Amino acid sequence: MTVTVLRGRTSDRTPHGTRGSALLGAALAGDAARVIGESSPPAVQGWEDDLRAARPVLEAAAAAMAEPAPVLIAAQCTIALATLPVLAAREPGTVVVWLDAHGDFNTPATSGSGYLGGMPLAAACGLWDGGYGAGLDPARVVLADARDLDPAEREALDRAGVRRMAVADVAEAVRGERVFLHLDLDVLDPSEMPCTFPAPGGLSMDQLRALLAQLADAADIVGIEVTSMAAPAPAPRLAELLLPLLRR
Repeated sequence: MTVTVLRGRTSDRTPHGTRGSALLGAALAGDAARVIGESSPPAVQGWEDDLRAARPVLEAAAAAMAEPAPVLIAAQCTIALATLPVLAAREPGTVVVWLDAHGDFNTPATSGSGYLGGMPLAAACGLWDGGYGAGLDPARVVLADARDLDPAEREALDRAGVRRMAVADVAEAVRGERVFLHLDLDVLDPSEMPCTFPAPGGLSMDQLRALLAQLADAADIVGIEVTSMAAPAPAPRLAELLLPLLRR
């Protein structure tokens, strides 16, 4: 697998995302990790401004998907605006396992916060035009744990047919499938990983370790994107958790 660290502005609202991403990339691949872009300061702004500012990172993310078994690391889930349409065009039968405290299934019309990082999965599934295509079949998406959903977002997920389930059920649900893993580290409890929109009741590091090991055993992992590496210190431990997926 090729490890690519995507620096530069996505929809970052915390200061440590790009540094944490670089440290995680180095912990996974050492000098072989490819680092693209330059760090930029976080900012709180609307989705349209974030989308314009994120263009270099999103174009780099789409290009990185051409690598065999890509591993992408970035500050925010916004990169999925560009990565998932490429995946859908190249391998439409692949299942996307979306591990996240949130659904990221809002649109500009439904989002209460206007936060671009809460919209990329909806764009990839064709609910709004993010500018990088769509084509992802919502029925090929497995969402867990999604403990913090907006009411309109929950309704949209149900209408679209996204499969929502408990973390404990994910590995068996995708057994034998080709899987692209989206891992937003806010699936961890905020005591383990601070994040932009904290939601209590998340996984412990040990629970995440068990889940990733189960996925490595159950499915053919064809690519990974890791986002929300908001605290640099856990990078070595998280790399250890991810290595079983990279060795497949």
